[in-house]
Amino acid sequence: MKKHLKHITILLIALIAINYISSLAFKRFDLTDDKRYTLSEATINIIKNVDSPIEIDVFLSGEDFPSEFRRLQNETKQLLEEFSSENSNIIFNFINPLEDDATRERHIQQLTDRGLTPMQLSVQENGKTSQAIIFPWALASYNGKTVIISLVKNKIGASQQDLVTNSVQHLEYAFADGFSKLTNPKHKSIAILKGNKQLADKYIASFIRKLGEYYFIAPFTLDSVANNPQKTLDGLNHFDLIISAKPTEAFTEEEKLVLDQYTMNGGKSLWLIDAVAMEKDSLYNDRGKNFATSRDLNVTDFFFKYGVRINPVMVSTLYSAPITLAMGEGSESQFQHLRWPYAPLASTNDNHPIVNNLNLVKFDFANQIDTLKNDIKKTILLESAPLTKLEGTPREISLEIVTQDPDPATFNKGNQTLAVLLEGEFTSVYANRIKPFELQKEINKSVPTKMIVIADGDVIKNDVFKNVPQELGFDRWTGQTYGNKEFLLNAVNYLLDDNGLINIRSKEITVEFLNQEKIADEKTKWQVINILLPLLLLGAFGVLFNYFRRKKYAN
Repeated sequence: MKKHLKHITILLIALIAINYISSLAFKRFDLTDDKRYTLSEATINIIKNVDSPIEIDVFLSGEDFPSEFRRLQNETKQLLEEFSSENSNIIFNFINPLEDDATRERHIQQLTDRGLTPMQLSVQENGKTSQAIIFPWALASYNGKTVIISLVKNKIGASQQDLVTNSVQHLEYAFADGFSKLTNPKHKSIAILKGNKQLADKYIASFIRKLGEYYFIAPFTLDSVANNPQKTLDGLNHFDLIISAKPTEAFTEEEKLVLDQYTMNGGKSLWLIDAVAMEKDSLYNDRGKNFATSRDLNVTDFFFKYGVRINPVMVSTLYSAPITLAMGEGSESQFQHLRWPYAPLASTNDNHPIVNNLNLVKFDFANQIDTLKNDIKKTILLESAPLTKLEGTPREISLEIVTQDPDPATFNKGNQTLAVLLEGEFTSVYANRIKPFELQKEINKSVPTKMIVIADGDVIKNDVFKNVPQELGFDRWTGQTYGNKEFLLNAVNYLLDDNGLINIRSKEITVEFLNQEKIADEKTKWQVINILLPLLLLGAFGVLFNYFRRKKYAN
């Protein structure tokens, strides 16, 4: 007895010791093929030094979700558990704002006023369709500061299952980006170039507001180049990135040299260039037509040296955004969405972090980009659909085209490059050339740097309604939201990224779903199998057991 008691005591002590040691050496194992619960190094670097609580309220909660969104709910919870296991200062709660019918409408209004718009879904279960409202948002708070985090990654034409798959892939980046905004102060600066008749502030207000969440923003005019080019260059070199949004006045040689030397010093740049002069607003006149002409900005040699050429041709495609026109006479007229080939919807199959899992980007009178052979690495970010043709200038553009049936055989030019990323050590445009002014320090080969060239200035242009800038990418006529803002933000983040955060966007996650139609069609069959088959097997076992029992004891 004493021996058994001794063994039991030793066993209890061993179990307690093992439990204590395991609590000190806590470890989570990610056994998924795609490592979806393994946080990236960039994410860990953001959260590892957080020394006070980040409180996260997740509103994606409830019992009446479609099965796809219950999956998103679970994936969100599991990811946040990974964040919390990495740093215990990350605290999260799931809240159902629609749980109480008495306060339901008030909560919907309060969340909507904060910019957390509800999402209406079709729920298909048991062969029936119903409607449900969810709030796919989270609020993260840290030291008195709060950011909104979207849990849903919209994509035009995506099914609910595709929507959830896109959203799950986006979750880590969405939370890491939100935490970065809360914990990391701004330290990079961006210059918005002025002086060459770029877009007015009200037409880029939506994007600039978004950029202001991450970086310091300031206008920078090149007019002073004429009087003191060296001082202008010195001032420009204080900025980490320059953005030229649809210049319409030619650059002088002095301005080009300043911009070239800025690149040679390692400056990053985002160029939105129109090589064709044509505005959609100019068509809304009595004649409904206007002429598109080439626009000489005196930058052909500039970009040619860097490895790209923007051609003064318009990209026309059958896969495009519609134009909204009033059709009919007087009070009988109605607004209609009509085919408009000069507004290409661009995408890419590339897995680059700038464009991975990106919604369609809308262009207007886009031009074509050729890439040239040199030592610069070139990545095509966006291109048109294959059913495309190129239209030269000068050319008359008329709204009457919406009434004509296009000939698909003429749209045979294939995918056309609309946006390209350049990376490497650039050679100066003015190497071995006479300079328009003397430089204090001439640089003919840059340090490693990057630039993005987009062959359409309207990609950054937001609508203005009643003198109020609208959301970039939102079409108030169709209700569609295109990916323009996200694309440009990803582009800037990539150009200025020094912690690898943007690379999280290229993470691929596979999400498997049940086939709801098959479930509805085969529901009765599987209910019968699951209920009757066990009973039949049990009955057969009982019959056989009694048979063999009688046979055994009968002898």
